Amino acid sequence: MAKDLTNSKIDRQNILNNQYALEEIRIAIGLEGILFAGEYKFIKSQVSAFFEVDPRTIDRYLEKFSEELSQNGYEVLRGKHLQEFKLVVKSTNVNDIDAVNKAPQLGVFNFRSYLNLAMLLTESVRAKILRSVILDIVIDTVNKKTGGGTKYINQRDEDFIVNYLRGEDYRKEFTDALRDYVDMGKAKYPIYTNKIYQSIFKENAQEYRQILSLHSKENVRDTMYSEVLLIISSFEAGFADKLKNEFERDGKKLTPIEVDKLYSAFENQRLWVPQLQDVRTKMASRDLGFRDALHIRLKEYISAIPPKDFDRFLGEKSKDLEERLEEMKEIFKRLKDRE
Repeated sequence: MAKDLTNSKIDRQNILNNQYALEEIRIAIGLEGILFAGEYKFIKSQVSAFFEVDPRTIDRYLEKFSEELSQNGYEVLRGKHLQEFKLVVKSTNVNDIDAVNKAPQLGVFNFRSYLNLAMLLTESVRAKILRSVILDIVIDTVNKKTGGGTKYINQRDEDFIVNYLRGEDYRKEFTDALRDYVDMGKAKYPIYTNKIYQSIFKENAQEYRQILSLHSKENVRDTMYSEVLLIISSFEAGFADKLKNEFERDGKKLTPIEVDKLYSAFENQRLWVPQLQDVRTKMASRDLGFRDALHIRLKEYISAIPPKDFDRFLGEKSKDLEERLEEMKEIFKRLKDRE
């Protein structure tokens, strides 16, 4: 899906929160401003010259997007920090050195806020070109980190394999409860599995498959984030107990109507509210940012992916599932050798 960075704050922030892509963009662009306080800074005249726009245009964007630009590193230097900056400027080749020296306060961009502005400016041809470069680099960086695709980026999370394997046990508890306590044919398994999916992320399995473009032989749970697997396990284990308790109380299998009524009360417990809010936000935001997949029914939950998630799925701790399984095999082998 084509991204228009000038219109989407979430898309802009997802790029600016991705430190791995930012480093590649910095190298590709090759911008070097004024090194101050451990990072390169750019004054307004440098920014307007690069983007070939009037300084007053920069002022308009600073006024209109002040909160966003400040959040991403734009700041106004005053007092001691300004004096220290002026001393650094004296040893550089800044054209407007006299204007800097006379300024009672001075706005400066760091690299993140510089890129932030590039993703906002509609009047600049250079900014438009830069936006295209940024998008290409972000895609290349993520593909490089994930081995060419993001369909299974969820499996790079160090918590995935644990929650997946535990989930298989809870899944069996759930299907056994349906088998033993519900008076209904085999259709009950997909029907009540879909009820749980719809409770959690408002989609059934088929809708989820379509959004992620999964083939018929691909298992939907193989693509789910560890937090989604965890709450599915909570629903399955919890409702399995409800079915068991009802069966033991009345001594007979439940009819579909009785099961539906029991499930309605179960899913509407307030204890689920904060967990659902969290997992819907993670699922909707990550799938849009990493997989370019939009869950329409979760649109209200979409937010920018936090920097820690880029570390989680692209950083040093993230690994392919094959690597993790190989590590686990080695661990089990060492434990067995100790016996």
